[in-house]
Amino acid sequence: MSVRTLPLLFLNLGGEMLYILDQRLRAQSIPGEKARKVMNDIITTMFNKKFMEELFKPQELYSKKALRTVYDRLAHASIMRLNQASMDKLYDLMTMAFKYQVLLCPRPRDILLVTFNHLDAIKDFIYDSPGIMNQVDETFRRLIDTYSCLSDGEFQLIRQTLLIFFQDMHIRVSIFLKDKVQNSNGRFVLPISGPVPWGTEVPGLIRMFNHDGDEVKRTEFTTPGNYVTPQREGSFGLYGDRVLKLGTNMYSVSRPVETHMSGSSKNLASHAKENIVPNPLAKEELNFLARLLGGLEIKNPSGSDTGFRLNLFTTDEEEEHAALTRPEELSYKVINIEATQEPGRREELSCILGEPEVEEPRPGSSGKGEDLLALMDAL
Repeated sequence: MSVRTLPLLFLNLGGEMLYILDQRLRAQSIPGEKARKVMNDIITTMFNKKFMEELFKPQELYSKKALRTVYDRLAHASIMRLNQASMDKLYDLMTMAFKYQVLLCPRPRDILLVTFNHLDAIKDFIYDSPGIMNQVDETFRRLIDTYSCLSDGEFQLIRQTLLIFFQDMHIRVSIFLKDKVQNSNGRFVLPISGPVPWGTEVPGLIRMFNHDGDEVKRTEFTTPGNYVTPQREGSFGLYGDRVLKLGTNMYSVSRPVETHMSGSSKNLASHAKENIVPNPLAKEELNFLARLLGGLEIKNPSGSDTGFRLNLFTTDEEEEHAALTRPEELSYKVINIEATQEPGRREELSCILGEPEVEEPRPGSSGKGEDLLALMDAL
Protein backbone atom coordinates (compact mmCIF):
# COMPACT_ATOMS: atom_id res chain seq x y z
CA MET A 1 0.00 0.00 0.00
CA SER A 2 1.35 3.42 -0.96
CA VAL A 3 1.35 6.20 1.64
CA ARG A 4 1.19 8.78 -1.17
CA THR A 5 -2.26 7.80 -2.48
CA LEU A 6 -4.62 9.85 -0.30
CA PRO A 7 -4.10 13.30 -1.93
CA LEU A 8 -4.75 11.87 -5.40
CA LEU A 9 -7.85 10.02 -4.23
CA PHE A 10 -9.27 13.05 -2.44
CA LEU A 11 -8.60 15.59 -5.21
CA ASN A 12 -9.95 13.40 -8.01
CA LEU A 13 -13.08 12.41 -6.12
CA GLY A 14 -13.52 16.07 -5.16
CA GLY A 15 -13.22 17.09 -8.79
CA GLU A 16 -15.90 14.59 -9.80
CA MET A 17 -18.12 15.87 -7.00
CA LEU A 18 -17.83 19.42 -8.33
CA TYR A 19 -18.66 18.27 -11.88
CA ILE A 20 -21.84 16.58 -10.64
CA LEU A 21 -22.92 19.47 -8.41
CA ASP A 22 -22.36 21.97 -11.23
CA GLN A 23 -24.52 19.88 -13.56
CA ARG A 24 -27.32 19.52 -10.99
CA LEU A 25 -27.26 23.22 -10.12
CA ARG A 26 -27.80 23.99 -13.80
CA ALA A 27 -30.43 21.26 -14.20
CA GLN A 28 -32.46 22.60 -11.27
CA SER A 29 -32.16 26.17 -12.59
CA ILE A 30 -30.58 27.46 -9.37
CA PRO A 31 -29.95 31.22 -9.78
CA GLY A 32 -26.46 31.99 -11.03
CA GLU A 33 -25.38 33.95 -7.96
CA LYS A 34 -26.39 31.15 -5.59
CA ALA A 35 -24.78 28.48 -7.78
CA ARG A 36 -21.50 30.43 -7.91
CA LYS A 37 -21.56 30.87 -4.14
CA VAL A 38 -22.01 27.13 -3.61
CA MET A 39 -19.14 26.23 -5.96
CA ASN A 40 -16.85 28.93 -4.55
CA ASP A 41 -17.55 27.96 -0.94
CA ILE A 42 -16.94 24.26 -1.56
CA ILE A 43 -13.73 24.87 -3.53
CA THR A 44 -12.46 27.32 -0.90
CA THR A 45 -13.06 24.72 1.81
CA MET A 46 -11.63 21.87 -0.27
CA PHE A 47 -8.35 23.70 -0.88
CA ASN A 48 -7.99 25.13 2.62
CA LYS A 49 -4.25 25.45 3.30
CA LYS A 50 -4.22 23.61 6.64
CA PHE A 51 -6.44 20.90 5.20
CA MET A 52 -4.04 20.39 2.27
CA GLU A 53 -1.02 20.30 4.57
CA GLU A 54 -2.61 17.50 6.56
CA LEU A 55 -3.78 15.67 3.45
CA PHE A 56 -0.32 15.56 1.87
CA LYS A 57 1.36 13.98 4.88
CA PRO A 58 2.40 10.38 4.05
CA GLN A 59 -0.35 8.12 5.39
CA GLU A 60 -2.29 5.02 4.44
CA LEU A 61 -5.77 5.16 2.98
CA TYR A 62 -8.62 4.96 5.45
CA SER A 63 -12.00 3.26 5.16
CA LYS A 64 -14.62 4.28 2.66
CA LYS A 65 -16.80 5.38 5.57
CA ALA A 66 -14.15 7.75 6.94
CA LEU A 67 -13.59 9.35 3.54
CA ARG A 68 -17.33 9.54 2.90
CA THR A 69 -17.66 11.59 6.11
CA VAL A 70 -15.18 14.12 4.75
CA TYR A 71 -17.16 14.51 1.49
CA ASP A 72 -20.42 14.83 3.41
CA ARG A 73 -18.90 17.74 5.31
CA LEU A 74 -17.46 19.18 2.12
CA ALA A 75 -20.73 19.02 0.15
CA HIS A 76 -22.43 20.98 2.94
CA ALA A 77 -19.77 23.67 3.17
CA SER A 78 -22.16 26.26 1.69
CA ILE A 79 -25.87 27.10 1.64
CA MET A 80 -26.78 23.95 -0.31
CA ARG A 81 -28.11 20.84 1.43
CA LEU A 82 -28.39 17.24 0.23
CA ASN A 83 -30.49 14.55 1.87
CA GLN A 84 -29.21 11.02 2.49
CA ALA A 85 -30.34 9.49 -0.83
CA SER A 86 -28.86 12.30 -2.93
CA MET A 87 -25.60 12.17 -0.97
CA ASP A 88 -25.42 8.40 -1.53
CA LYS A 89 -25.95 8.88 -5.25
CA LEU A 90 -23.38 11.69 -5.39
CA TYR A 91 -20.76 9.50 -3.73
CA ASP A 92 -21.61 6.54 -6.02
CA LEU A 93 -21.12 8.68 -9.13
CA MET A 94 -17.86 10.16 -7.82
CA THR A 95 -16.31 6.82 -6.97
CA MET A 96 -17.36 4.99 -10.13
CA ALA A 97 -16.12 7.80 -12.38
CA PHE A 98 -12.68 7.87 -10.78
CA LYS A 99 -12.48 4.07 -10.70
CA TYR A 100 -13.08 4.08 -14.46
CA GLN A 101 -10.33 6.68 -14.94
CA VAL A 102 -7.81 4.71 -12.87
CA LEU A 103 -8.59 1.51 -14.81
CA LEU A 104 -8.10 3.23 -18.16
CA CYS A 105 -4.91 5.14 -17.37
CA PRO A 106 -2.37 4.11 -20.04
CA ARG A 107 0.49 4.35 -17.52
CA PRO A 108 0.36 4.48 -13.72
CA ARG A 109 2.06 7.89 -13.89
CA ASP A 110 -0.86 9.21 -15.94
CA ILE A 111 -2.98 9.24 -12.77
CA LEU A 112 -1.23 12.55 -12.17
CA LEU A 113 -2.53 13.84 -15.54
CA VAL A 114 -6.05 12.78 -14.55
CA THR A 115 -5.62 14.81 -11.35
CA PHE A 116 -4.38 17.81 -13.33
CA ASN A 117 -7.43 17.58 -15.62
CA HIS A 118 -9.66 17.78 -12.57
CA LEU A 119 -7.76 20.78 -11.17
CA ASP A 120 -7.78 22.54 -14.57
CA ALA A 121 -11.57 22.19 -14.67
CA ILE A 122 -11.90 23.39 -11.08
CA LYS A 123 -9.96 26.52 -12.03
CA ASP A 124 -12.50 27.15 -14.79
CA PHE A 125 -15.25 27.16 -12.15
CA ILE A 126 -13.52 29.95 -10.20
CA TYR A 127 -11.91 31.95 -13.02
CA ASP A 128 -13.31 35.20 -11.60
CA SER A 129 -12.11 34.58 -8.03
CA PRO A 130 -8.34 35.19 -7.92
CA GLY A 131 -8.07 34.40 -4.20
CA ILE A 132 -9.53 30.91 -4.62
CA MET A 133 -7.49 30.46 -7.81
CA ASN A 134 -4.32 31.00 -5.76
CA GLN A 135 -5.40 28.25 -3.37
CA VAL A 136 -5.83 25.80 -6.25
CA ASP A 137 -2.51 26.83 -7.84
CA GLU A 138 -0.77 26.25 -4.50
CA THR A 139 -2.14 22.70 -4.44
CA PHE A 140 -1.03 22.29 -8.05
CA ARG A 141 2.54 23.19 -7.06
CA ARG A 142 2.38 20.90 -4.06
CA LEU A 143 1.31 18.02 -6.34
CA ILE A 144 4.18 18.71 -8.74
CA ASP A 145 6.72 18.90 -5.91
CA THR A 146 5.43 15.72 -4.25
CA TYR A 147 4.88 13.46 -7.25
CA SER A 148 7.21 14.57 -10.06
CA CYS A 149 10.17 12.81 -8.42
CA LEU A 150 8.41 9.46 -7.89
CA SER A 151 9.51 6.45 -9.93
CA ASP A 152 7.28 4.40 -12.24
CA GLY A 153 7.29 1.65 -9.62
CA GLU A 154 5.96 4.04 -6.97
CA PHE A 155 3.17 5.17 -9.30
CA GLN A 156 2.32 1.53 -9.98
CA LEU A 157 1.96 1.02 -6.21
CA ILE A 158 -0.31 4.09 -6.03
CA ARG A 159 -2.48 2.71 -8.84
CA GLN A 160 -2.66 -0.68 -7.15
CA THR A 161 -3.65 0.95 -3.84
CA LEU A 162 -6.46 2.83 -5.60
CA LEU A 163 -7.74 -0.30 -7.34
CA ILE A 164 -7.78 -2.19 -4.03
CA PHE A 165 -9.84 0.66 -2.57
CA PHE A 166 -12.35 0.46 -5.45
CA GLN A 167 -12.36 -3.31 -6.03
CA ASP A 168 -15.74 -4.06 -4.39
CA MET A 169 -17.60 -1.16 -6.01
CA HIS A 170 -19.73 -2.23 -8.99
CA ILE A 171 -22.48 0.37 -9.19
CA ARG A 172 -24.05 0.81 -12.62
CA VAL A 173 -24.05 4.36 -14.00
CA SER A 174 -26.36 5.26 -16.88
CA ILE A 175 -23.76 7.29 -18.80
CA PHE A 176 -21.29 4.39 -18.74
CA LEU A 177 -23.98 1.88 -19.70
CA LYS A 178 -25.18 4.00 -22.65
CA ASP A 179 -21.61 4.49 -23.85
CA LYS A 180 -21.10 0.70 -23.57
CA VAL A 181 -18.08 1.07 -21.32
CA GLN A 182 -19.81 -0.71 -18.42
CA ASN A 183 -21.55 -4.08 -18.33
CA SER A 184 -24.89 -4.78 -16.65
CA ASN A 185 -23.03 -6.33 -13.69
CA GLY A 186 -21.33 -3.01 -12.99
CA ARG A 187 -17.90 -4.01 -14.27
CA PHE A 188 -16.07 -1.83 -16.77
CA VAL A 189 -15.17 -2.77 -20.35
CA LEU A 190 -11.51 -2.14 -21.08
CA PRO A 191 -10.74 -1.09 -24.68
CA ILE A 192 -8.40 -3.09 -26.91
CA SER A 193 -7.74 -0.20 -29.32
CA GLY A 194 -6.49 3.35 -29.19
CA PRO A 195 -3.21 5.05 -28.22
CA VAL A 196 -0.58 2.95 -26.49
CA PRO A 197 1.15 4.40 -23.41
CA TRP A 198 3.68 7.13 -24.10
CA GLY A 199 7.18 5.70 -24.55
CA THR A 200 5.95 2.30 -25.77
CA GLU A 201 5.54 0.85 -29.25
CA VAL A 202 2.44 -0.37 -31.05
CA PRO A 203 2.21 -4.17 -30.53
CA GLY A 204 2.81 -6.41 -33.54
CA LEU A 205 6.59 -6.97 -33.62
CA ILE A 206 8.78 -9.54 -31.81
CA ARG A 207 12.54 -8.95 -31.71
CA MET A 208 15.00 -11.74 -30.86
CA PHE A 209 18.53 -11.14 -29.59
CA ASN A 210 21.59 -13.32 -29.15
CA HIS A 211 23.69 -13.65 -26.03
CA ASP A 212 25.73 -10.57 -27.07
CA GLY A 213 22.61 -8.43 -27.17
CA ASP A 214 22.53 -8.16 -30.97
CA GLU A 215 19.20 -8.37 -32.75
CA VAL A 216 19.16 -11.46 -34.93
CA LYS A 217 15.54 -11.88 -35.99
CA ARG A 218 12.21 -10.08 -36.27
CA THR A 219 8.76 -11.62 -36.40
CA GLU A 220 5.52 -9.73 -36.96
CA PHE A 221 2.11 -10.76 -35.67
CA THR A 222 -1.39 -9.39 -36.03
CA THR A 223 -3.36 -7.91 -33.12
CA PRO A 224 -7.12 -7.73 -32.72
CA GLY A 225 -6.96 -4.09 -31.67
CA ASN A 226 -6.32 -0.94 -33.67
CA TYR A 227 -3.42 0.63 -31.75
CA VAL A 228 -1.77 3.97 -32.54
CA THR A 229 1.27 5.80 -31.25
CA PRO A 230 0.46 8.90 -29.15
CA GLN A 231 1.59 12.13 -30.81
CA ARG A 232 3.06 13.63 -27.64
CA GLU A 233 3.17 13.26 -23.88
CA GLY A 234 0.76 15.24 -21.74
CA SER A 235 2.08 18.22 -19.80
CA PHE A 236 2.94 17.59 -16.16
CA GLY A 237 3.45 21.31 -15.53
CA LEU A 238 1.21 23.93 -13.96
CA TYR A 239 -0.16 24.77 -17.41
CA GLY A 240 -0.25 22.96 -20.73
CA ASP A 241 -2.08 20.37 -22.80
CA ARG A 242 -2.64 17.23 -20.75
CA VAL A 243 -3.43 15.27 -23.99
CA LEU A 244 -5.15 12.58 -21.89
CA LYS A 245 -8.91 13.21 -21.67
CA LEU A 246 -9.56 11.08 -18.59
CA GLY A 247 -10.64 13.31 -15.72
CA THR A 248 -12.30 15.97 -17.86
CA ASN A 249 -15.93 16.90 -17.23
CA MET A 250 -18.24 14.28 -18.75
CA TYR A 251 -21.28 16.24 -17.52
CA SER A 252 -20.47 19.37 -19.55
CA VAL A 253 -23.24 18.31 -21.96
CA SER A 254 -26.45 17.85 -20.00
CA ARG A 255 -27.33 14.17 -19.75
CA PRO A 256 -29.52 12.45 -17.14
CA VAL A 257 -27.42 10.26 -14.88
CA GLU A 258 -28.82 7.35 -12.91
CA THR A 259 -27.14 4.84 -10.63
CA HIS A 260 -28.27 1.30 -9.86
CA MET A 261 -27.04 -1.35 -7.48
CA SER A 262 -25.65 -4.25 -9.49
CA GLY A 263 -26.25 -7.79 -8.34
CA SER A 264 -22.64 -8.17 -7.29
CA SER A 265 -22.83 -5.03 -5.16
CA LYS A 266 -25.89 -6.38 -3.37
CA ASN A 267 -24.08 -9.63 -2.72
CA LEU A 268 -21.24 -7.66 -1.17
CA ALA A 269 -23.57 -6.18 1.43
CA SER A 270 -22.33 -8.73 3.94
CA HIS A 271 -18.78 -7.46 3.43
CA ALA A 272 -19.97 -3.92 4.04
CA LYS A 273 -21.12 -5.01 7.49
CA GLU A 274 -17.48 -4.98 8.54
CA ASN A 275 -17.97 -1.26 9.15
CA ILE A 276 -20.38 -2.15 11.95
CA VAL A 277 -17.82 -4.32 13.75
CA PRO A 278 -15.31 -2.39 15.90
CA ASN A 279 -12.31 -1.68 13.72
CA PRO A 280 -8.80 -1.90 15.22
CA LEU A 281 -7.89 1.06 13.01
CA ALA A 282 -10.80 3.13 14.35
CA LYS A 283 -8.58 5.30 16.54
CA GLU A 284 -6.24 6.06 13.67
CA GLU A 285 -9.18 6.92 11.43
CA LEU A 286 -10.58 9.22 14.08
CA ASN A 287 -7.25 10.97 14.46
CA PHE A 288 -7.21 11.36 10.69
CA LEU A 289 -10.72 12.80 10.69
CA ALA A 290 -9.93 15.13 13.56
CA ARG A 291 -7.02 16.60 11.68
CA LEU A 292 -8.81 16.76 8.33
CA LEU A 293 -12.19 17.94 9.51
CA GLY A 294 -10.47 20.52 11.67
CA GLY A 295 -9.63 22.37 8.47
CA LEU A 296 -13.18 22.28 7.11
CA GLU A 297 -15.32 25.24 7.97
CA ILE A 298 -19.01 24.42 7.55
CA LYS A 299 -21.11 27.46 6.83
CA ASN A 300 -24.74 27.86 7.85
CA PRO A 301 -27.02 30.09 5.79
CA SER A 302 -27.37 33.47 7.46
CA GLY A 303 -28.56 36.95 6.66
CA SER A 304 -29.49 37.32 3.00
CA ASP A 305 -28.22 33.81 2.12
CA THR A 306 -31.20 31.51 1.70
CA GLY A 307 -30.37 27.84 1.85
CA PHE A 308 -31.77 25.38 -0.68
CA ARG A 309 -31.91 21.62 -1.18
CA LEU A 310 -30.28 20.03 -4.21
CA ASN A 311 -31.79 16.83 -5.58
CA LEU A 312 -29.60 14.46 -7.59
CA PHE A 313 -32.68 12.64 -8.85
CA THR A 314 -35.15 13.83 -11.48
CA THR A 315 -38.03 13.99 -9.01
CA ASP A 316 -38.54 13.91 -5.24
CA GLU A 317 -40.42 10.64 -5.64
CA GLU A 318 -37.38 9.00 -7.26
CA GLU A 319 -35.22 10.26 -4.43
CA GLU A 320 -37.57 8.83 -1.79
CA HIS A 321 -37.73 5.50 -3.63
CA ALA A 322 -33.92 5.33 -3.78
CA ALA A 323 -33.67 5.96 -0.05
CA LEU A 324 -36.12 3.13 0.67
CA THR A 325 -34.64 0.54 -1.71
CA ARG A 326 -30.92 1.04 -1.02
CA PRO A 327 -29.53 -1.81 1.13
CA GLU A 328 -28.86 -0.50 4.62
CA GLU A 329 -25.39 -2.04 4.68
CA LEU A 330 -24.42 -0.02 1.60
CA SER A 331 -25.82 3.27 2.85
CA TYR A 332 -23.23 5.48 4.46
CA LYS A 333 -24.40 6.93 7.72
CA VAL A 334 -23.03 10.26 8.86
CA ILE A 335 -20.51 9.93 11.67
CA ASN A 336 -21.04 12.58 14.33
CA ILE A 337 -17.79 13.53 16.01
CA GLU A 338 -16.64 16.01 18.61
CA ALA A 339 -13.48 16.99 20.41
CA THR A 340 -12.45 14.88 23.38
CA GLN A 341 -11.47 16.13 26.75
CA GLU A 342 -7.69 15.95 26.99
CA PRO A 343 -6.30 19.50 27.29
CA GLY A 344 -3.36 18.75 24.98
CA ARG A 345 -5.68 17.31 22.36
CA ARG A 346 -8.08 20.22 22.69
CA GLU A 347 -5.23 22.65 22.11
CA GLU A 348 -4.12 20.74 19.02
CA LEU A 349 -7.61 20.69 17.55
CA SER A 350 -8.16 24.35 18.41
CA CYS A 351 -4.99 25.21 16.53
CA ILE A 352 -6.24 23.32 13.49
CA LEU A 353 -9.65 24.94 13.69
CA GLY A 354 -8.13 28.37 14.10
CA GLU A 355 -10.71 29.11 16.80
CA PRO A 356 -10.02 30.27 20.36
CA GLU A 357 -12.47 27.94 22.10
CA VAL A 358 -13.30 24.26 22.15
CA GLU A 359 -16.43 22.84 23.73
CA GLU A 360 -16.04 22.17 27.46
CA PRO A 361 -15.69 18.53 28.53
CA ARG A 362 -18.72 16.61 29.66
CA PRO A 363 -18.48 14.91 33.06
CA GLY A 364 -18.07 11.16 33.26
CA SER A 365 -15.75 10.70 30.24
CA SER A 366 -12.46 8.91 30.41
CA GLY A 367 -9.96 11.01 28.55
CA LYS A 368 -6.91 8.80 28.50
CA GLY A 369 -8.06 6.16 26.03
CA GLU A 370 -9.49 8.62 23.52
CA ASP A 371 -7.61 10.38 20.75
CA LEU A 372 -9.15 13.70 19.71
CA LEU A 373 -12.56 12.23 18.88
CA ALA A 374 -15.30 10.26 20.59
CA LEU A 375 -17.19 7.94 18.27
CA MET A 376 -20.85 8.91 18.66
CA ASP A 377 -22.31 6.67 15.98
CA ALA A 378 -21.30 3.10 15.16
CA LEU A 379 -18.47 2.89 12.66
